[in-house]
Amino acid sequence: MVKLTINHSPIDVPEGYTVLQACEEAGAEVPFFCYHPKLSIAGNCRMCLVEMEKSPKPVASCAMPVAEGMVIHTNTDVVQKARQGVLELLLINHPLDCPICDQGGECDLQDITMSYGRGKSRYDLNKRAVSDKNMGPLIKTQMTRCIHCTRCVRFAHEIAGTSELGTLHRGEHMEITTFLDTAITSELSGNLIDICPVGALTNKPYAFHGRPWELTKTPSIDVMDAVGSHIRIDTRGPFEVMRVLPRAFEAINEDWISDKTRFAYDGLKYQRLDRPYIRNKKGKLQPASWDEALNAVVGAFKGAKASEIAAITGDLCDVEAMYALKKFMQGLGSENLESRANGSKLTPQSRSDYLFNTTIAGTEQADVCLIIGANPRLEASLVNARLKKRSWSGDFSVGLVGEAVDLTYTYEHLGDKPTALEFLREAQHPFTQKLITAKKPMILLGEAVFTHADADKIEHLVKSFCLTHKIIRDDWNGYNVLSLSAARVGAFDVGFLPGEKGLSLEGMYEASEAHHLKVAYILGADCLNFSRLQNTFMIYQGHHGDEGANAADVILPGCAYTEKNALYVNLEGRIQQTCQAVQAPGEAKEDWRILRVLSQMCGQALPFNHRAELHQHLQKDYPLFATDGMMCPHYQPIVDERLAKAKLSNRPFAMPVSDFYMDNVIAKNSKIMASCSLQLKQKGGNNDDQKKVTHG
Repeated sequence: MVKLTINHSPIDVPEGYTVLQACEEAGAEVPFFCYHPKLSIAGNCRMCLVEMEKSPKPVASCAMPVAEGMVIHTNTDVVQKARQGVLELLLINHPLDCPICDQGGECDLQDITMSYGRGKSRYDLNKRAVSDKNMGPLIKTQMTRCIHCTRCVRFAHEIAGTSELGTLHRGEHMEITTFLDTAITSELSGNLIDICPVGALTNKPYAFHGRPWELTKTPSIDVMDAVGSHIRIDTRGPFEVMRVLPRAFEAINEDWISDKTRFAYDGLKYQRLDRPYIRNKKGKLQPASWDEALNAVVGAFKGAKASEIAAITGDLCDVEAMYALKKFMQGLGSENLESRANGSKLTPQSRSDYLFNTTIAGTEQADVCLIIGANPRLEASLVNARLKKRSWSGDFSVGLVGEAVDLTYTYEHLGDKPTALEFLREAQHPFTQKLITAKKPMILLGEAVFTHADADKIEHLVKSFCLTHKIIRDDWNGYNVLSLSAARVGAFDVGFLPGEKGLSLEGMYEASEAHHLKVAYILGADCLNFSRLQNTFMIYQGHHGDEGANAADVILPGCAYTEKNALYVNLEGRIQQTCQAVQAPGEAKEDWRILRVLSQMCGQALPFNHRAELHQHLQKDYPLFATDGMMCPHYQPIVDERLAKAKLSNRPFAMPVSDFYMDNVIAKNSKIMASCSLQLKQKGGNNDDQKKVTHG
């Protein structure tokens, strides 16, 4: 620890702290623009000047490391004069846009000028104008406002890993711009809006639509992927989501969110199911009352045996809805439950079989990572950002078996077929040696592994390797599954899987084709092969009129994640809750409430009438939900030795996400995401662009 004095008060701080960090610890306010705790130090705005005894002039506190016996003053006349001078220079060319600037009310420059600036400028010069830049459909630019703090440049290079921003010219002529004047392609680009301390980079879809003081702010959880990022939903009125912003949470998303999380919200307004529908004798869907729709469903159930009924859940379902549907199906006697709507063959024996066991934050402790059948940049952007962060700090080796793509950090491409994994059996292979000798190695299995024909063989090989070389032990679990959907881990936690005599997804398809499956209850699943279920009476319960609704015989309108208080479990097993920010449109109801009424009409009433009662039953059946979900017992994977000598095939891994912006029903109906997807296709697509990158 280092002892120093700040404003006449002694304080001890860790060695390596800067003076600015020490001042924050001491509670002394120091204004800044270029400094950001997640970015490298630039020291170019000079706003954080403080007076240090024995120094001939004020020092930049963000760039000055603490030293023993240092004496700092943050509120003297010298400091005040220095801050006024810095602000006066920063505002020489700054336009008087505050009344029309979207950053107004949330602008660091506005706030700091109010607190520390002079009341009048001594400069009377013509202001410099800078042309706006093309940064794509998400970021609106007003570069005349830019104060050259370079936060955006550092974020693009250090966090997003795309290095798409830089500076041109010097001095008065300096500009921040994209290279070759092209749009930003990073899936984390929206974070540039948050870190810009002025109004130079603002939210283009939100521009001129509202002011921050007009909005109601609701803390919630994101469901666009399985990461479970903490977000804030800003709404105006009872129905309209105006924007989505990140909430800082170090264990998961730090200060960032993906562009899909931030901008897909407008998809909540389009193609919504706001009333029940029934398909008539002419094959057309027509509006119906709730009584008519529920009676049609009851009639379908009564005309089918238990073995002829199935239930399938989708990627955005909450835990309460899946638990209620499972209880309802059990009441009807059906074991045909399926939550792996993409055809995954993952059949967990214990909870750690399907979790990201290292945890998202734990990734920063790893020293070697092997990625198998995954593109974390598209499948879990914030996990990829952690891997990038770990790579940035050095002494970190990454290997990839799967399609060669740009992960924003250097990796060793080991092959794109399962046969490439044979190196795990070869102790002398260079990358095998890295895994064996590493203190904290991690292996990451993507969804492409479990949808592959060799899924069981690959899983056996990886688990055997982990056991043999102690990658799974009491103090470290390096076996990780990268889930794609927000619902997947929660579905496994409540056991929404085929029973002992139940049908898998493929079994359901085959039963339907053989006319042995009469009723399928589809809860928000839109990625099914509905042509193989055309012989089955389909009930679709969800919130968007997508593929599932178009194929259904009865449609029951449910609520989206912004319209309900609901539990979700993220890929590392953390149990979290969304909060209702807006009301559901029309006659839409919460999913579990629909199932409660339907079960009563079928004579199999579920034993809860309120959400609190549902949680009591959920926690009784699954005690895990009485915790935060992060306590996982020591994991000893079960290995089927019959697969020990199984040969792996040459069939390449098929990546599950080809278009980052269009992989769930909300994003598919978003005009903002559609514009991003179109821009991506015009540039050659995710993987076409990424293959151009050379990897070490």
